[in-house]
Amino acid sequence: MKKTIMFIVISCLLILGGCSFISEVNSTVEYANEATEYIDTVQSFANEVPTLAQDAVIDEAARKNLESELLTMKEEIERFNEIEPPSIAEDLHTQIVNSNTKLTEGIDLYLTNIENGVLDPAFLEETGLLTTITEITSLMENIQQLLN
Repeated sequence: MKKTIMFIVISCLLILGGCSFISEVNSTVEYANEATEYIDTVQSFANEVPTLAQDAVIDEAARKNLESELLTMKEEIERFNEIEPPSIAEDLHTQIVNSNTKLTEGIDLYLTNIENGVLDPAFLEETGLLTTITEITSLMENIQQLLN
């Protein structure tokens, strides 16, 4: 009787442990996919913003479009920062969130300049926006390693 109970307890523990492992793997894959999608969004933003900033100097519609893109990126940053990473990705998520903080600060500065009528495409470099984006996109390799 004791052996049967012990066998049942051990079997239940193994099954529960397996479920926990599967849950962690699924969570890691889901996080890696979301992080990859976010990095792609950041990369697209980096590709579009310099041209928009250049055009915004002489075109009101482009200025509004630039402002919209900056606000949309801020929303994407906030959405990503709120993701709960799996334990294996906590350090990576912290790195991205820290870079996102710098990116948000740069976006806020640029938005303030737009509101004040100062449209200088060089400000993208001066605020470190593009450098911060490079930092974020360089983490893609780390994200891919989560899947290996």
